[in-house]
Parts: sequence; structure tokens; C-alpha cells
Amino acid sequence: MDIEKKINDVIDNLRPYLLSDGGDIEFIKFEDGIVYVSMKGVCAECGMLDVTLYEGIENVLKDEIPDVKGVINI
Repeated sequence: MDIEKKINDVIDNLRPYLLSDGGDIEFIKFEDGIVYVSMKGVCAECGMLDVTLYEGIENVLKDEIPDVKGVINI
């Protein structure tokens, strides 16, 4: 399976949790082991963004897809 498809599948599984809090996430690209995303809605301005992004989304992506080395919000 294509790595970007895998990334989108993982993000799609996480999306309902973000939507339930008024946020969302958009996959931008995968390059050199880094997943670039754009956090939307209340997630974009939330004080817990780093926790959500790194301890949540990044950890799940790394667990599910060994090629993922990190996540960056742009």
C-alpha cells in the first residue's frame, strides 16, 4: 500500500476525535520521513495543540507506519 494512503487512513481514523472537539486535520505531504499536516478549526489555536500533535497524532502515525519519523503542523 502507498505510504500516503496509509497516512491518510490513520488520519481518517483520528479525525472523529478532533471533529468532536471542533477541530480537524488536513494531510499536506509526506517528505523525508516527516508528515506535514495543517490543523484546522479550534485545533489550530488550542493551547493543547502540541500535546495533540506530538503525543497523539505523531505517536499513532509512528506506531502504525515505521517510515514516519515525525509530524509538523504548517
